[in-house]
Amino acid sequence: MKNKAQLDGMPVWFDGKSINEALFCEEFLQTHKIIFTNGAFFTPEGRVTDELPLRGEIFEELKCCAVSNIPRKISNIVELMKLAALVEDFPPEPDRIHLSNGTLFLDGTFAKGKPKIVRNRFPVSYNPNTPKPVLWLQFLDDLLYLEDIPTLQEYIGYCLIPSNKGQRMMVIKGSGGEGKSQIGAVLGALFGSNMKDGSIGKISENRFARADLEHILLCVDDDMRMEALRQTNYVKSIVTAQGKMDLERKGKQSYQGWMCARLLAFSNGDLQALFDRSDGFYRRQLVLTTKEKPAGRMDDPDLAEKMKAEVEGILLWAFEGLQRLAANNFKFTESDRTRENREAVKRDNNNVYDFLDSDGYVHLKADLSASSKELYEAYQIYCTENNLPALKPRSFSEALIACQSRYNLEYCNNVTNAAGRRVRGFLGIEVLVRNHISVFSGDSMRTYVSEDVPEEWRR
Repeated sequence: MKNKAQLDGMPVWFDGKSINEALFCEEFLQTHKIIFTNGAFFTPEGRVTDELPLRGEIFEELKCCAVSNIPRKISNIVELMKLAALVEDFPPEPDRIHLSNGTLFLDGTFAKGKPKIVRNRFPVSYNPNTPKPVLWLQFLDDLLYLEDIPTLQEYIGYCLIPSNKGQRMMVIKGSGGEGKSQIGAVLGALFGSNMKDGSIGKISENRFARADLEHILLCVDDDMRMEALRQTNYVKSIVTAQGKMDLERKGKQSYQGWMCARLLAFSNGDLQALFDRSDGFYRRQLVLTTKEKPAGRMDDPDLAEKMKAEVEGILLWAFEGLQRLAANNFKFTESDRTRENREAVKRDNNNVYDFLDSDGYVHLKADLSASSKELYEAYQIYCTENNLPALKPRSFSEALIACQSRYNLEYCNNVTNAAGRRVRGFLGIEVLVRNHISVFSGDSMRTYVSEDVPEEWRR
């Protein structure tokens, strides 16, 4: 038998005096497509980034029932809804892009409508007849070298899907004033709430920063700091993540969450590591350099807004790059310049490569050997004569070990030094210079001793 509240046309969750929050949630979820997982609500429009509209909908339902303390009731209902709408997992779908008018699949097919709850939805419509983004393409032609534009096209397309198969981040480097940060402004219109402004330096230093990138597809560092990263493990883990990773927020227990954020940085210099000189850190970087700004060029302050008007065409352009990338097994198109940029960044942070490639300091040959101490002394001479900062002994040895296969070296503890003792060193290399101290040079290092110096002065 229906109770009096129901007979009077009142909702089942209201008895005339109080609101049954559990019944309200049950009825609300029957009329609204919404789930809660991984710390966020999701609807057919994507992730709920602001709970205020949701609270507004709840208020519209409650206002017919004049009860006291409605704001607290709404807060209680939202918290209860997190339990009622909870699903255990909601994995990403890397084969499709959810747009404002439907879903675009990686194979090029398109399905209209928003029939299901999704993790991400872009605020852009798919229209295959949209004209080419002429202004955007002209901007890129003025900014980048022609052979590097396909790399950017593939990377932006790569960021449209929740996948880290490419295992790359991108750094666009210039001397300043070229207009490279305009790219970030345009991408903001394309990605909407799926993009976040952030700092690679903060990600590397703060263990809580990774959790801020959960549910995000693209993190843009508009002005990357020039300081070398003290730690690189957090950055590398984001670039290579292909599943759930351990995330932590302040004051909360760590948890496993999906991480699909890609990193894009604009900078006036290189992304360097203070201690990490491994190849793994540098080979994950796509480094593009901009053209020099033409003298006398007049910049349009409204250029970004004009390019945003072409966002539907930019979507098609980026999707073309994504399809090309997928067809190439997620291996990016790289010009010779891009490869040289990456190698230059690596060498700039690790002058051991230049030391081994130099003439007059060491000689590479299979039947030779040198102790680690002898090699480090020769390396110090090289750095002094070339005005370069020298690594510490341990870092130098670790750098040599890391590149031993490249130079056909072999690290062992069976090298005989000048005193006849067995020490740690490398096979396949010989030292050509030695430190010599003379009365003419004080404590400075010399790489030779003049023939006319008396024998007693040599001692």
